[in-house]
Formats: sequence, C-alpha cells, structure tokens
Amino acid sequence: MADPLHDPILIMPGQPLPAGGPEQVGNKAWNLMRMAEAGLPVPPAFVLSTAWCRTRPLDSSALAAALADGIRQLEAATGLGFGAARRPLLVSVRSGAAISMPGMLETVLDVGLNPESVVGLIRATGNPRLAWDCHRRLVQGFAEVVTGLDPAPFEAALAEAVAAAGVDTDRALDHRALRALTDRMLDLFAEGADRPFPTDPMQQLAEAAAAVFASWDAPKAVAYRRLNGLSDLGGTAVTVQTMVFGNAGGGSGAGVGFTRDPATGDRRLYFDFCFNGQGEDVVAGRRTLTDDDRLRRVLPVAHAELVAAQTRLEALFRDAQDFEFTIQDGRLFLLQTRRAQRTPLAALRIAVDMVQEGLIQPGEALERLAGLDLQALVRTRFAAPLPPALASGVIAAPGVAVGPIALDAVAAEAMAEAGTPPILVRPETATSDIAGMVRAAGILTAAGSRTAHAAVVARQLGKPCLVGCAALVIDPATRTCRIGERVLAEGEMLSLDGNAGAIYAGALQVVRDVPERELAVVAGWRAQAAEQVIGAS
Repeated sequence: MADPLHDPILIMPGQPLPAGGPEQVGNKAWNLMRMAEAGLPVPPAFVLSTAWCRTRPLDSSALAAALADGIRQLEAATGLGFGAARRPLLVSVRSGAAISMPGMLETVLDVGLNPESVVGLIRATGNPRLAWDCHRRLVQGFAEVVTGLDPAPFEAALAEAVAAAGVDTDRALDHRALRALTDRMLDLFAEGADRPFPTDPMQQLAEAAAAVFASWDAPKAVAYRRLNGLSDLGGTAVTVQTMVFGNAGGGSGAGVGFTRDPATGDRRLYFDFCFNGQGEDVVAGRRTLTDDDRLRRVLPVAHAELVAAQTRLEALFRDAQDFEFTIQDGRLFLLQTRRAQRTPLAALRIAVDMVQEGLIQPGEALERLAGLDLQALVRTRFAAPLPPALASGVIAAPGVAVGPIALDAVAAEAMAEAGTPPILVRPETATSDIAGMVRAAGILTAAGSRTAHAAVVARQLGKPCLVGCAALVIDPATRTCRIGERVLAEGEMLSLDGNAGAIYAGALQVVRDVPERELAVVAGWRAQAAEQVIGAS
C-alpha cells in the first residue's frame, strides 16, 4: 500500500507541488519543484521526505525500496540506467531542511559509478577524463561523508598526483593520472574502512542517503540550529538528482551565484565559478576561485542565460536568491536556490530597492526588516591615514574588525569569553568552525571563495570576512602565522578591512557611518503605515 509520507516524490516539469510544502520535502526540493514548474532548467530528481529523518532507527530495507522506486522513475524520465554499462545514470544525494542550513548537512556526488558504469560513461560521452574524475570524486566524497574517514590521506594523494603530473591543479590531470589516483583512493578507502569500496550502485545510494539523514545530528548542524533558534525543524529531506557535469571539459564548470550582492545589497549578479569542476569545488571553501571574468569571455551564451536566470529567480521568489548552477558543455542547469543570506546593511538596501522596483510592497519590506535594529545599522571603516597593508584578500563580507589573532575555533571562543572578540585566522573557510565564527569579530582565511558555505554564514552573522589571502601561511606548531613578510603570534592584534580587502598589523581606529538614505525611506513607510491605521480607526 502506498505511503505518502515515505514514497519518493518526483521533481520534474508537470508534477504537482506536494501539499506539505517545505516542511514535507525540505526547502531545497520545494524550490527545485517551483523552478521546474516555472520552466527553469532543473535536472530531473526525486525527494524522500523529512518523515524519514524522524523515523528512528532508520528502516534500511524500507529506505532501499523507496530509493529503488525513485531510481526507476528517474531512469524512465532520463532514458539512462543506474549503474548501467551503457548510458549510465549517475546521481547526487543532497540534504534539505525546511529552512536552509548552508553547509551544515552533507552531500554525496557521482553516486552510481563502478568498474562497469565507468566504462559506460566513457562510451556515452567519449570523455575518459570525465569518467575517472567522477569516480575519484565519488570515492573521496563517500569516504569522508558516508564512512567518516579522515580526509587528509585522500587530499594528500590528490596533491601528490598533481605534483607528479607537474600541473597546477587537479583540473589539469589527464585521464591516466585520474585513473591511477582513483585506484590509490580505492586502496585508501579499503585500508581505512576495513572493507572494499561498494560497487553495487544501490548500496552506494542507500549508504549515501542514510549518511545524509544522519548528518542532521552532526555537531555542526546541531550548533547551527541552536545558534539560529531552529530547534523546531522536523529534520532533513534527501533529494536524489540526476548528475550534470561541470567537470566535462573547457565548456563546463560549476558555480554559486547571488542575484544581488549579499554584502552591499547592490543589484548585480554576484557569483563564483570554477571551470571544469563540480559544485563541491566552489562551496567547500578549499579553493580560491578566479574564473568569473573568464566565464563571460569563454561562454558568452551561458553567461547571458545566467543573467536571465537572475531576473527570473527574483520574479519567481520575490527576494534575493543564492543559487547553485552547473554548465555542462555550454548548457546551463540550476541545482538549487534559496533566500540569500545577507548582511544587515544589505538587507536594508535590498528591501528599499525591491519596493522601488515593484517586486514587493512597503508593508512586506517592513516585515522583512522587523528583526533588525535599524538604528544600530552602521557602515564601519578605518580612519585615515592608513598604514601599509600586510596583504590583501577576497572580500566575502564587508565592514572592518579589530582583534587578537585566534588560530582555531577553540582559541576564538576562549578569547571572546575573556572579553576580547578575536580575528579568527584559518587555512580555509569551514562550517565546522561555526562556534568560533560566532564569537569572532572578523574572519580571515588563506583559501576559499566568497560564495563558500562558511563565507555565507559569516555574512549571515554580520562578520567582516576576507578569504583567499594567498600571502597567509599558518604554522599550528608554533601558533604563529605569516602574512606577507610579517610573522605574527596568536594573540597579537590584527585589523581587517572588509571594504577594501586589506589586512593590517595592530589595532586601527574604527569610524562608523549611518546609511541615511535607506533609513529615511523606511521611516517614510512607517509613517505612512501609521497614518493608514489612524485613518482606519
């Protein structure tokens, strides 16, 4: 007998929206359904509802049956076969709570690859590099997310392969190097997990889905819900989506975009893009991305489609959006959208501008701003004259911050507890640092992009944040860091300029400016609303 709470729900054009809304299928799947209904380019998918996450212990046989049902429907929709030796279907396994939790839950990509389907993918695409790159990504991601293995040996193997090939990044490895790297990672998996890597695609899928459900209880996810007052959320759904390949070659890539600048609120397409890569290359915070301008030049049609999607997403959702996308061989696909996390100042600017553009009414704008103390909103900057900067970074969140250097989340919490919020200085942006980010005055990282999950969280917290500072080298053993030519010990003062992207030694003087234009507009809305109340009485 059908079980509506546990049956897979298709995400394709023409499918009805489920009555339970985001609480039933999660915000990610709900928004995918709305995009598919509106005719936006969304790969076919199905979702298992949040009811699965509330079922403890998880019934593995029932989960396997539901996944098999969903896969049959995807195979029928795509004409591909899951694990097939010809025209194989590969899927991603993604999380999604009713309210978005950026980077706090898990994802597994490229599920369905084994020795037979790798050959099938090569046959279907004529691209052996794509097939072996996807296989090594599956092994690496599965090891970390599903099996809980230490990612360090896998990252080391990847770095060794890059060095041995004499190239700059893994995106330049050829299919022979990637095949050898996959074999090495399969060995690392077997050594660490004490079992061979599963070759049964349905076993891969079931283990991945169970791991995504289990990530609901991971410490970082629990901490995020506690810090944001989200204790009443009913768990995560699991979305299984047909893979599209940003790592298919020079006409492909993956990106994260914002329909407006989430730091300033300016109406402009704000995105990071990684040619010949997959989504985790962008959001994980381990890479510094520089391909944005190249996308405009190399794939002008895809870039124009991206700009058009910016307008369509705002018209559909009537708010600034944060969206993930993949371009495969010049064709754009949208994989996710959600309400963009933004700084308080950006929230004010976006609300004012959207009313003027006719997207929302003043009353709705006032509701969106209700949780903000508008009189406390200021733009911070450093007083002139400024000393020479030690180095520069990529601006992920604006404003300025001054504080002692903390080299990990534990030190950051201790300094804040002692009364001095620090500058959290890390090798890369990682959502596992959430507790330290909350207590820090600002954040500085050596790697990462402005659209990585942790940078999104920094903006949500209103913390000045610079990422991708190539001149930053951290020495955990001596508890020091080198920024440019200067070596600084943990506890020494540092000043971050999130407006100009500069880093200074010592404590600079902070100046605060008030956004008078936007505040005057909001004051006018409030006065008008008050007059309407008086007139009605």
